[in-house]
Amino acid sequence: MAHIEPFTALRFTERDVSNLIAPPYDILDDSDKAALLRKDDHNIVAIDLPHVPPKTAGPDEVYQRAAGELTSWLDIRCIARDERPALYVYHQSYKLGKKTLTRKKFFARLRLEEFGRGQVFPHEQTFGGPKEDRLKLTAATRCNLSPIFGLYPDPANEVSAILDNAIAEQEPDQGGMLDGVQNVLWVVTDRAIIEAVKGKLADKPVFIADGHHRYGTALMYRQAQVEETGEPAANDPVNYVLAVLGGMEDPGATIMPYFRTITGVPKITPDALRQALAESFTWDITKRPKDEEALASLLATSGEGAMALYVAATDVCAVIAPKTPDLLAKVEPKRQPAWRTLPYAVLHRFILDEVITPKLCGGKAPAIHYHKSLMESVNDATVSSGIACLMPATTMQQLRDICTAGELMPQKSTYFYPKLATGMVVNPLY
Repeated sequence: MAHIEPFTALRFTERDVSNLIAPPYDILDDSDKAALLRKDDHNIVAIDLPHVPPKTAGPDEVYQRAAGELTSWLDIRCIARDERPALYVYHQSYKLGKKTLTRKKFFARLRLEEFGRGQVFPHEQTFGGPKEDRLKLTAATRCNLSPIFGLYPDPANEVSAILDNAIAEQEPDQGGMLDGVQNVLWVVTDRAIIEAVKGKLADKPVFIADGHHRYGTALMYRQAQVEETGEPAANDPVNYVLAVLGGMEDPGATIMPYFRTITGVPKITPDALRQALAESFTWDITKRPKDEEALASLLATSGEGAMALYVAATDVCAVIAPKTPDLLAKVEPKRQPAWRTLPYAVLHRFILDEVITPKLCGGKAPAIHYHKSLMESVNDATVSSGIACLMPATTMQQLRDICTAGELMPQKSTYFYPKLATGMVVNPLY
């Protein structure tokens, strides 16, 4: 079962935290960090991003400096620790096309489990890369500075209803605008409310939407503590990780598509691509969609598993769809049907592995670039004379079916929007 606990967070003492919160560390560079610190030199990025790029570990002194900075902020009460354990209700309001949506979530400590041994599931493959940077930062600060993002099934949105009632007559404790997204926080200390939420979560799985590396780092940190001091007590904070948890059926939850650009390919003509795909896919020439909303409308009426391929050199866009619903059954008979029918799996395992690489690239796999924006993918294809792969968004049902079947999606098959703000709460591991 998913085991959550309230905790006493470290939080900024300002009510308006617009200049103090930051995007996730792993999408920031030096210029982003500098821009955030120009807003306020107490922006959380000063501690959360001591070394750039964060995919490589920096020297020990940068992490010690970050820990010292956190201590000084506590000394001057820029940040303070709450007195009572709480769950922290967290809403993000944002625009999506012409609509304004609110994604409802809450912060809690989530008990760590090894993947495959409990109710916490990864949802996609992740790129390899060292976790030393996050591990060194965790060890130096003894805190989780950035949360993981977990989703749980809740068809009736019962957890959200409990928390909505808890904050109905309560003014937000903090709020801040970041990159056009309004982030709002309420502190809930009522023990009856906390126990009700814990009870509702107890029999639910949690699917990690974002933060696989942070979860892995928390497991590594716990193991290091076990090796150093022995097995911790059950309620020791080291057994938990900071998590933002939200219902999969929340009306404000959005999964955006993740686009690809195939680069480093010879000059593939649309005719050659069409002929190579003809046995297994339909091929319909169309006008290139101008944005994500137009793409979604186009693919929704183009058959199960439809995606679009844009050949930039000749300015040709085609919508393709598998002629058979389980196209991957022959090449991946041991994989679960939920995985085999996912468009991202079809793209990587069939179109790239079985068609483009052997038939059009002489057996050498092309390079793949990943983009969160349709136009970024198209522009990359234009510059590189490549092919933009304009993908549909993965649905919550697909995510749930694949995770519960014990499968992992190809990397970057989901883009959960908006990104969580870092700095709303910090989880002390002491």
